[in-house]
Amino acid sequence: MPSPTDAGDRPEAAFAARRAARHAAFRALHQRPGAFVMPNPWDAGSARILTALGFEALATTSAGFAFSIGRRDSQAALPREMILANARAIVEATELPVSADLEDGFGPAPEDCALTVRLAAEAGLVGGSIEDATGDPAQPIHPFAQAVERVASAAEEARRHPFLLTARAENFLWGRPDLDDTIRRLQAFEAAGADVLYAPGLRDLAMIRAVCAALSRPVNVVMGLAGPTFTVAELEAAGVKRISVGGSFARAALGALARAAREVKEHGTFSYAGDAMSAREAESYMAAAAR
Repeated sequence: MPSPTDAGDRPEAAFAARRAARHAAFRALHQRPGAFVMPNPWDAGSARILTALGFEALATTSAGFAFSIGRRDSQAALPREMILANARAIVEATELPVSADLEDGFGPAPEDCALTVRLAAEAGLVGGSIEDATGDPAQPIHPFAQAVERVASAAEEARRHPFLLTARAENFLWGRPDLDDTIRRLQAFEAAGADVLYAPGLRDLAMIRAVCAALSRPVNVVMGLAGPTFTVAELEAAGVKRISVGGSFARAALGALARAAREVKEHGTFSYAGDAMSAREAESYMAAAAR
């Protein structure tokens, strides 16, 4: 990756050079043969561990971040400023490309989505997703035309930056398991300029194959949610390009914490320490303190 001296020692030029290099690497991952896994850290420390373990790109998780600060994963609980501050901390902790969960674009209007993309790019992100969910249980999904207009506005802004836009069709997460409508939305999002398409919650490989076959741009699938799981090889064979894990790594960490705490509280034993990462290994992933 470029260093500050490569950009003439100007901080803004160095930032732009690093962002451009990360964007080029991120785009190349979507263009090469096969699928790749893009796990989801929830803070700088988890980002450093996933980087050291050899992954090639990272994505933020609103759920993992929410749990880490004691909040529920909801649009009301996580304003744009907090989401972008968390994303910026992850960007600064790694040299890998980072894409962000940008929720619903933090507003119903197309211009809200465009502003969110601009601010995300300014934070150093080289990708991000905009979903068609509203956050309103009474009307959980934006009407078709409005959803497409929002993606088109976000895509227009994304083209002004080194930024790959992912458009999400959320039907299956909100009690609307309509595969035909989901594919119709994803095709419209593709035509509106989205670089990657994503329908979380698809129930089986047949649905995943149908979505991939209906689109010409890369498809993201999330693993680690409730329901069946598939291997990287199975997903790749179905046509998937990118695999994320959402908040499931964060929940796995919380599960380990809860199991350890219950052991101590209920049994008075400490055998959990045998499965814990050693302090030496944990420290090896982290940055040295600046003096």
